[in-house]
Amino acid sequence: MNRRQLLLQMAALAGTTAIGTPAFAQGARFAPVSPIQPTADKAKVEVIEFFHYGCPHCRDFDPLLEHWLKKLPEDVSFIRVPAIWGNPQLKALAQFYYAAEASGDIGKLHEAAFVALQDEKAPLTTEEGVAAWVASKGVDAKRFMDAYKSFGVQGKIQRADQIARAYKINGVPTLAIDGQWTTSASMAGSHEAALQVADELIAKARKAKA
Repeated sequence: MNRRQLLLQMAALAGTTAIGTPAFAQGARFAPVSPIQPTADKAKVEVIEFFHYGCPHCRDFDPLLEHWLKKLPEDVSFIRVPAIWGNPQLKALAQFYYAAEASGDIGKLHEAAFVALQDEKAPLTTEEGVAAWVASKGVDAKRFMDAYKSFGVQGKIQRADQIARAYKINGVPTLAIDGQWTTSASMAGSHEAALQVADELIAKARKAKA
């Protein structure tokens, strides 16, 4: 999902319009990142998923990604980075994600958030809506909202925006491999193919570190 599609999709989620989902186009299997970006741990191959909860493609990709992550080698690290692109609604969704991560509730809420936002039109972009929704999922709302309002979460939101800009991310879901390459279904041809390309790039990065 690119930025133009994002704006239309977020409007649709707000109940103002509806759009179709374009088919993936076959293109280059991956793209180099320029300049190469630093990673958190030089000893490991870093994989980043750029995503957001309002993206139907991200929702479709998520179960495939979760299955792939179960087989991730020990020398590979994985992090998610919510895309924001200066959009207030996406910033609020990033705040939700990092609060769930900080409170330890991400395992319970991550998959459910896609369904809540896209199918149930849950108001996950407002503080009141988030508090009510997490409580409905059996989460301690006070603990969650303390994390939601914390300086730590605000700092992660700012950092997420910086990372996405540095990688020049224009669509989601996108995988970034070890600060050097990006791939996605739109480049590789399908979600499954993107994960296969990621495996190849991980092997390439691992060989370079040896």
